[in-house]
Amino acid sequence: MKIKSLLLSGFLLASPVLFAQYTETINSNRPGQSQGAFAVGKNVLQVETGVKLGNDNHDLLGTDTNLWGIDFEVRYGFFREALEISLRGSYLSSTEKYFVSGTEYKNTFSNFDKNTLGAKYLVYDPHKKRMLEGPNLYSWKADNTFQWRDLIPAVSVYAGLNLAFGDDNPYLPEGNNKITPQFALITQHNLGRWVYVMNFIADKLSSDFPSYSGIFTLTHSINREISVFGEYQAIKSDYYSDDIARLGAAYLFGNDLQVDMSFLTNFKDTPYRWQVALGVSYRLDMHSTDEYIMEDKKKSKEVEKKEKEVKQNRQDGFENEVVE
Repeated sequence: MKIKSLLLSGFLLASPVLFAQYTETINSNRPGQSQGAFAVGKNVLQVETGVKLGNDNHDLLGTDTNLWGIDFEVRYGFFREALEISLRGSYLSSTEKYFVSGTEYKNTFSNFDKNTLGAKYLVYDPHKKRMLEGPNLYSWKADNTFQWRDLIPAVSVYAGLNLAFGDDNPYLPEGNNKITPQFALITQHNLGRWVYVMNFIADKLSSDFPSYSGIFTLTHSINREISVFGEYQAIKSDYYSDDIARLGAAYLFGNDLQVDMSFLTNFKDTPYRWQVALGVSYRLDMHSTDEYIMEDKKKSKEVEKKEKEVKQNRQDGFENEVVE
């Protein structure tokens, strides 16, 4: 009876975390460039920003460009736990140096190199079925060791609009200073202390230079406060193609504040790039109650019924048990 009661109580306590978008600690997309599949949670406003310094050295053009910039993302969960809207962007200021006939020239310019307003929605959560099934009361191993179904990811879809500012943006191809669409398919595997996220992105599809990219991010939590990550991004476009690697770490202060640092490099010399970045993420938590993500009201009622049964079983089990 004791083992059964403990399993039931553990299931009850864990279920709000596993099956609701909202989490007790901040859920940030920093310090990488990928988006996680899960939203921030209903009535949660989150700001993620950072500063970066770097250099682009183009062997073919003979240019050496120093840059600094600000990355930012504002996320808000509303209407349903599975939905969030966001504004993601980056502002850059660059100083380009080059030589003509032995004379050095400098060219300084700045603008938003990206600015995207969009929405993300969780379309599939593999934990929903497990919630209805409940824990395996006869096998601790079945509930606490790797199962093949753990490889099934959560899946989200994203749609946004790239917003251009100014008639002559030096970071965009000529003639592409207009509103263009962006779409992404996002998957996320949660495997204990490891999280693996994949983003498949189609960008600027209505422009003369559409872009296709994949971002693959692996994050590991060393403990509650410290996490590290590695990321690979492949970009394919007639305007700019590249292979980029990022490494970094994040530190959690309390439940609502995270700081991070990261490093970027690529694998070519047209241009060769490096960047270092420091960032912070802060959550304004106005979340009140957990909303379970179900496909219909019938399933939601089934979950509520199961929770009541689990709670009743837990109370009965402890009240009738004599602890030696």
